[in-house]
Amino acid sequence: MSVKIVHAADFHLDSAFGALSAEQARQRRRESRELLTRLSNYVNQNGVDLVLLAGDLFDSDTTYRETLEALSEALGAMQARVFIAPGNHDPYSAKSPYATLSWPENVHVFTSKTVERVELPELQCAIYGAAFTAPVQDESLLAGFRAPEDDFIHLMVLHGDISATESRYDPLTKGQIKESGIDYLALGHTHQFGGFLREGQTTYAYSGCPEGRGFDELGEKGILTGTVERGKAELSFVPFARRRYEVLNVDVTGRSAEDALRAALPDATVRDIYRIIFTGETDERGLDLKSIEEQFAPDFFHLELRDETRIGEDVWARAQEDSLRGLFLRELRTKFDDASSDDERAKISLAARFGLAALDGCDL
Repeated sequence: MSVKIVHAADFHLDSAFGALSAEQARQRRRESRELLTRLSNYVNQNGVDLVLLAGDLFDSDTTYRETLEALSEALGAMQARVFIAPGNHDPYSAKSPYATLSWPENVHVFTSKTVERVELPELQCAIYGAAFTAPVQDESLLAGFRAPEDDFIHLMVLHGDISATESRYDPLTKGQIKESGIDYLALGHTHQFGGFLREGQTTYAYSGCPEGRGFDELGEKGILTGTVERGKAELSFVPFARRRYEVLNVDVTGRSAEDALRAALPDATVRDIYRIIFTGETDERGLDLKSIEEQFAPDFFHLELRDETRIGEDVWARAQEDSLRGLFLRELRTKFDDASSDDERAKISLAARFGLAALDGCDL
């Protein structure tokens, strides 16, 4: 027997989106609420049995009522059992939404630092979980835990940090995971999906966040879904983000910034949020970022430009020096003049620049 699950985490609902304009930030918060409805529809359309939400659903203890209503409605509409393990951004307390909101009957919120077991005999599975009850959790919530050896499928949902043993956010160890006897451990806290890992009989994963919120959360974001049975989990990553954050480095050496940017951009960017970093060499006029932004901004939901270029110098200007640099440049200039194609001359010019950088003891 197997159960079909969805694993998601780190929604950070009602984030500030401070890098965006006020209107864009409001739109992103609306889209975060719409994500909940999209998730509910996905769960119902795909026959999911269990939804495991591994913490940080909320970004802070300040949450809009519209958001709470949207969350409750979306979870209540799911034709699945939902289990939530509060995290460091949304710890369980008497004043938290987890305690004050009237949750739908199909939703179970873990409320204690002690691991709790919920049995679902109709699915022949047991769900385990625990909660942050403060923004900091110095001790592992998994320490000393071992699932009983029975015929149930064992799943656990936790918010925790495997990356550092001295973490203040539920420091988990691979040894604890191996000894847990869990078939699948659904984790939250790390905002990047890092693949499916295994310790002993336990498969575990971070789902990452379903929507990026800044340039520290780049690329595709989504949820995990698949089936779990005793000793085996087969899941996959499902892209779910409405918009992506991307950083693109564009070298403008030898051409206009506009031409270089057009050549570097993918076909479709209008839904996404981009930071463009211009690099390479320009003439003495440099870049007109305002003009570039006015020209390209309509192609993006949000566009941020950074100028990390440098003013170029004539690579051959020092060829007549009575020095090792001069000798090096004269040798290459002869090859440059004898070159039979623009491509060959470009390669020789690049070799000259790298050579000069090495002789001057600096990076190019």
